[in-house]
Amino acid sequence: MNGAIGFGPALIAVLAVLTLAGAAVVRFGQLGQGRAVVVAAVRAVAQLALVSLVITVILRSDWLTGLFVLAMFSIAAATSASRIGVPRRIGWVALSLASGVVPVLGLVLGSGVVPAKPISVVPVAGIVIGGSMTATSQAARRALDELKQRRGEYEAALALGFLPRHAALEICRPSAGHALIPALDQTRTVGLVTLPGAYVGVLLGGASPLQAGTTQVLVLIGLLAAEAIAVLVTVQLVAAGSIRRDEPAQPSGAAR
Repeated sequence: MNGAIGFGPALIAVLAVLTLAGAAVVRFGQLGQGRAVVVAAVRAVAQLALVSLVITVILRSDWLTGLFVLAMFSIAAATSASRIGVPRRIGWVALSLASGVVPVLGLVLGSGVVPAKPISVVPVAGIVIGGSMTATSQAARRALDELKQRRGEYEAALALGFLPRHAALEICRPSAGHALIPALDQTRTVGLVTLPGAYVGVLLGGASPLQAGTTQVLVLIGLLAAEAIAVLVTVQLVAAGSIRRDEPAQPSGAAR
């Protein structure tokens, strides 16, 4: 045995128990709909099963790998736009994601630090895209909520002579910056509190602890950079009104 988790009845039973436990806690704790936990778990199993079936074929071809990464990015943009509540602004959300993902992947692949091979590109791209998606969603939601809840302060800033974009930034920028807290905490506590997925995956794959640690440091710092850029661009787009919810409560100046 190389330390990998084996598939079998015990694994299926554990997954079922964990899913039902999570759903029960959410439902009876009135934290939301327990059904959402079950649906998310079932989707995760189905999606990973499908990916497992096709990943071998995809990794044999550079162009198929490129299409797969593009598909991941497209799904991330659509998911983020939906979570923010701006499905018709998906193009601007995709721009926020791309602003963080493209330079980070370009640097790590172009420098040769990460080999430009499908087996290396897919997991690294997936981690960076996924983290940027989460940060973008959180930053935009926080920024838009702040502009809605603090409309009076926004209008007061306009009365003081602030331009609409600058007034919106004064209101939403501090709150949107909180979207970086998870990435910052994960980076600060890596090895002390958690052993993230990249480290565990490389370790289970047979690499040495030093190689696994090197990979994880690269992933964490690259992810932090990608999320920081994505959040910055997201806040700027919200302040400019490019990312906005189509509702009456939206400050008129921020929609320009």
